[in-house]
Amino acid sequence: MHDFHASVTQMVYNPKERAFELSIRVFTDDLEKALTETAGTKVHLTGDKKDDTLLEKYVRAHVAYMTPQRQPKAFTYVGHEEEADANWIYLEMPYTEPFKGGVMKQNILTDLFDDQVNMVNLQYQGQKKTFVFRRNLPVQDVSLN
Repeated sequence: MHDFHASVTQMVYNPKERAFELSIRVFTDDLEKALTETAGTKVHLTGDKKDDTLLEKYVRAHVAYMTPQRQPKAFTYVGHEEEADANWIYLEMPYTEPFKGGVMKQNILTDLFDDQVNMVNLQYQGQKKTFVFRRNLPVQDVSLN
């Protein structure tokens, strides 16, 4: 067990792929608790592909991005991997137009933990900015301005 509840999302633009690559690091025990509640049965992540369906469903319910015109951007669930006491979840979001910011939702685990903090580190063409999402701030404008 750990004393704090946090996730870190790296949202890095890959100009060659013309897409944002998202890597979300979540403590495994917290993620298993959330997935267990979602599935209604005990979930123990094994790194197996069978976990992907449940993980993808959970992430799609808790992570979203919209353009400044409020158009939702689709993303592809790439997969996940275990690392010590955490899991990395990988997504890819095609983004062919110039990045002008938008609205992001990142409320992973905020329904389970009052103190959950979800940091999003946005990188686009050499610019970097960090956004902090909490239970009382699950959706916010993100831009590099």
